[in-house]
Amino acid sequence: MKLLTLVTLCTASLLILSGCSVKPTPKKDSTIDASLPTVVLTRNGTIADMNSIALEWEPIDDKRVEGVYIYKVELDKKNSGTDEYYDTVISRFSTHYLDTKIEPGTRYGYYFKTYSASAESKKSQMTTITSLAPMESVSWIHGAQNMPKSAKIIWRPHINEKVKAYVLQRRTLQESEWGDIATVNGRLNAEYIDKNLKDNFTYKYRVRALTYDGMLSKPSQEVTVVTKELPVEVTQISASTNLPKMIKVNWQSVEAKDFLLYRVYRSHSIDSGYEMVADTTKNSYVDTIDEDGKEYFYRVSVFDKDKLESVNKNYSALGRTLVKPISPSLSEARFADGRVKLSWTNSDPRAKSYIVQKEYKKGFFETKIEDFENLTSLEFSDSNVVAGGTYYYKIFSVDSNGIKSKPSAEALIKIEEGAAVKKTAPVKTERRLQQSVPAPATEVVDEPAVNVIVPIKDFN
Repeated sequence: MKLLTLVTLCTASLLILSGCSVKPTPKKDSTIDASLPTVVLTRNGTIADMNSIALEWEPIDDKRVEGVYIYKVELDKKNSGTDEYYDTVISRFSTHYLDTKIEPGTRYGYYFKTYSASAESKKSQMTTITSLAPMESVSWIHGAQNMPKSAKIIWRPHINEKVKAYVLQRRTLQESEWGDIATVNGRLNAEYIDKNLKDNFTYKYRVRALTYDGMLSKPSQEVTVVTKELPVEVTQISASTNLPKMIKVNWQSVEAKDFLLYRVYRSHSIDSGYEMVADTTKNSYVDTIDEDGKEYFYRVSVFDKDKLESVNKNYSALGRTLVKPISPSLSEARFADGRVKLSWTNSDPRAKSYIVQKEYKKGFFETKIEDFENLTSLEFSDSNVVAGGTYYYKIFSVDSNGIKSKPSAEALIKIEEGAAVKKTAPVKTERRLQQSVPAPATEVVDEPAVNVIVPIKDFN
């Protein structure tokens, strides 16, 4: 066991020492000794592969010889020299050399010199060797057309069992150089799907087989693939501006065999900030909005069954919900003949009725608000007031859709203490908004009211 360990250590030491030694190289002013033997290749002394060339020569018995200088010339290169030193074999006992820096289908010339401690032999005869041509690629390849954002390439597996993988190469019509895009492992694998491609774009593909020793075959035939075109975009789109609490968006239908749906986008700005609000198969969409006079920009795109989306940034439509009616113009507000009298002018032909809002304080912390609706005249009188009271009045117009305008200018009526006030019975109403405890009862007198007053709930 000790002997085996010693032999192993000695062998490792020799390998380390030999690996660290510097190979001798030919000297420019070296002495030529014609008596030194020259290298003679054996009868079958050259074997060529695609990426390597093996050389074998007859044994050298001359003890003066320390090794062999190897010269290599690429004969297919222009101005190839005849004295290109390449490598050194540092033992006269070696009779083989393997050159692995070989290009397929290339002619090389080799010649040799033996060397001693003080001289070199004459040149040996040059031997010309041509490396094997590259292996042929796959015999059949096909590219599937009209796929969404992708291309499918299939081929027939290579018959050479040395093949371990396939290298996929691609270029566009705008490119002249091929680029590697993927390596598909396994000789029997015969498919690749190229993803994330441009729409309606042309690509070219080819395949090269890769062997276990790292050799690439010739390129296969080229195939051309055109990816699927995007759906046709919507070019005619409109949006309503006169509907209450909604915007209706309409667009022209598109004809597509693989149509899936329309997608509606909405934004506050015409140029950016669009968010998806609906998917529909119809060519219209109603956007319900609980706000008057609200504006949005709309865009519509088309999706096909492969989920490709059309361009949608070229055409937009501005829509708006119906604006509020114009507020009435308050023309008179006064206390006379024991009652408050209001009058106003109509500022909007859309107005169908009016609401008078009355606000007054009953105590330090107690405020009461009454809304009186369905007033069709342009006048209103209120006898349900008390001396020393302060009252605030606002007028709203209401259109046929029930949309209430913003309030008119506010009228402040302050009744002096001791003022004569006509007492009338409160009018029975359908609804009344009240933000305090019920008002105290008032004295009932036999006098009809000036107007029929009908309170309703606050539209806001």
